[in-house]
Amino acid sequence: MTAIQRLELRQGQSLTMTPQLVQSIKLLQLSHAELAAYVEAELERNPLLQEGDTLADAAPPSLADFLHAKQKAEAAGPRMIPGPPPSRREALPVSSAPAAGAAHSELRPEMEDMLARVTSLSEHLETQLELATADPTLRRIGRHLIHNLDEAGYLTEDLAELAARLQVAPADAEAALRLIQGFEPPGIGARNLAECLSLQLRERNRLDPAMETLLAHLPLVARQDFAALRKLCGVDEEDLADMLAEIRRLEPKPGLAFTPVPVDVLVPDVLVRTAPDGGLTVELNPDTLPRILLNRTYYAQVAKVVRKDEDKSFLSDCLQAASWLTRSLDQRARTILKVAAEIVRQQEAFFRQGVGALCPMTLRSVAEAIGTHESTVSRVAANKALGTERGTHPMKFFFSAATGEGEHSAKAVRHRIRQLIEAETPAAVLSDEAIAQKLKADGIRVARRTVAKYRESLRIPSSADRRRAGRMKP
Repeated sequence: MTAIQRLELRQGQSLTMTPQLVQSIKLLQLSHAELAAYVEAELERNPLLQEGDTLADAAPPSLADFLHAKQKAEAAGPRMIPGPPPSRREALPVSSAPAAGAAHSELRPEMEDMLARVTSLSEHLETQLELATADPTLRRIGRHLIHNLDEAGYLTEDLAELAARLQVAPADAEAALRLIQGFEPPGIGARNLAECLSLQLRERNRLDPAMETLLAHLPLVARQDFAALRKLCGVDEEDLADMLAEIRRLEPKPGLAFTPVPVDVLVPDVLVRTAPDGGLTVELNPDTLPRILLNRTYYAQVAKVVRKDEDKSFLSDCLQAASWLTRSLDQRARTILKVAAEIVRQQEAFFRQGVGALCPMTLRSVAEAIGTHESTVSRVAANKALGTERGTHPMKFFFSAATGEGEHSAKAVRHRIRQLIEAETPAAVLSDEAIAQKLKADGIRVARRTVAKYRESLRIPSSADRRRAGRMKP
């Protein structure tokens, strides 16, 4: 049989990740502080950019000023935007058309140079995630888990709620968390101190049964009840002393190694106010918006006098970079406002009544409502906050999975549980079952075990412990 070779032409569509597109995506997830630092650096390196709302006070352009700016830009090195690069496997809400001014589809070396700066915890973990698995589901869940870790490196959100919010199987969420808990630094992704310490000891091959028992009774360690610990762990005084010394050498907050500076006070990116007619207004906080303009007059005048090819090339690059940045900042602001407005629309009851009225809301529900991709909403929600008459809250605060048969927000149910317990008297302490029945009377149908799980997540003792503590009060 003779093999037949044929040449066929096929037409198809593919997504081109241009450098401008990658940078626009990264700008979207920056906090206002990170964005301000980036814009300030661009103002230093690009003579065509000017800060402010008007160009009236712009200095007269000159060739000497332009050449001096060129020298400063060359000394500063390639442009960098902080934040982890998006996964190549991640779906992105973009068109197939290249960004304006893009001449090719490959990432320029400046994208690689981002890795040379000080790495954040999320970047450090996302890099390991990309190497650890090629499974798109695990990568997607893993990225959400990583961005839900607090500064200390702990996962504070309930894993079942996160799985429901992402609409994935709980088993997949568990698998993704186990994957991340194997990353550096040891102890990352733990849900409590005992788990954090056990992860570090397991990594050192030191998690024997006696140590597991010790970690299960950390309150006794805090009370220095060494006699009880020796009995529980089945060790003598010397062994217990060695075990406690080993625990003290562990890092209880592994994520803090990636937080070299104090966290800024939460500043709202979006302001939500009650209008005179009773409606809600949503507007961007002007104090967090960078104001820069492209000075086209400067460009036109300098373009007339530059002679060298390298100077012309630099001027062209400056024009392209300045045009891209002003457009991207405008697009970023409009996207944040659109997402915030939809959050307010879906959570209007919260702004009227408080936390108890929070409704279930997912990234997908917001994305579908505004006609964008879930990953875009996720990036907007990262590092952003809403300023309301009920305080300033991170955008992520408003996203919560449904719980119970009544489709109530898990945050609202936890809030109601706290209210019920705070209203207790020493003579009438509510059991988890009693709380479940009271919630049912309010139209919130949740199981007793769900009440227990939420109560524990609020760090509220059991009814027996609360009753005992009440008897001990004078």
